[in-house]
Amino acid sequence: MNEAVAHTGAWGFTAIMIVVASWVLYRYLAPKSWREWASAGLVQAFIIALYAEMYGFPLTIYLMVRFFGLDGANLNASLWSTALGVGELGMMIAMVLGYALLFVGIGLFIQGWRELYRARQQNRLVTDGLYALVRHPQYTGLFLGLFGEGVVHWPTVFSVAIFPVIVLAYYLLARSEEKKVLAQFGDEYRAYQRRVPMFIPRLNQWGRLLDGTSTKVGNEG
Repeated sequence: MNEAVAHTGAWGFTAIMIVVASWVLYRYLAPKSWREWASAGLVQAFIIALYAEMYGFPLTIYLMVRFFGLDGANLNASLWSTALGVGELGMMIAMVLGYALLFVGIGLFIQGWRELYRARQQNRLVTDGLYALVRHPQYTGLFLGLFGEGVVHWPTVFSVAIFPVIVLAYYLLARSEEKKVLAQFGDEYRAYQRRVPMFIPRLNQWGRLLDGTSTKVGNEG
């Protein structure tokens, strides 16, 4: 690969992005158990690999050119636009869509944390706000953000491969967390489980979830 790829070699900016993203991750996930640390570690690896390729060295594009015959004479920084041959317009569309998913995901992630924090302070089961739409809005936000940034906007071999592993890890973590909540709230939580999906809201509730601002959605069936 002889042609330089734009926006690479900025290792200082790479370090800043990794630190900022990692701070948000650990600030709001606040892992305590080994399961939580293991899941957060996968996300941390995702973040490091993603920004190292985005602003450091484009390893995925290099490998695609070297071993899979990707056209090395028509490169830009986006794997999708390079592989599909849709040029700068395709890269721009992927960037806008990816950032939209990222910012919505961050909003859900933080708002879900706030609602859960308030409920824990009051020692009550949270079933309103975002929690009236999905049982784990923090994880829904995390999935949206990672998918937007590491699959839609800036796909790499590592980010595309590790994303489903992260989803599986947080699914298992959510199942473990729910066992603890069941032990505390019993039938109240069982009824909540029956009427509210785990991560993906019902079709007619996506608008409310993506808005991420409603604090009184209520207990809907």
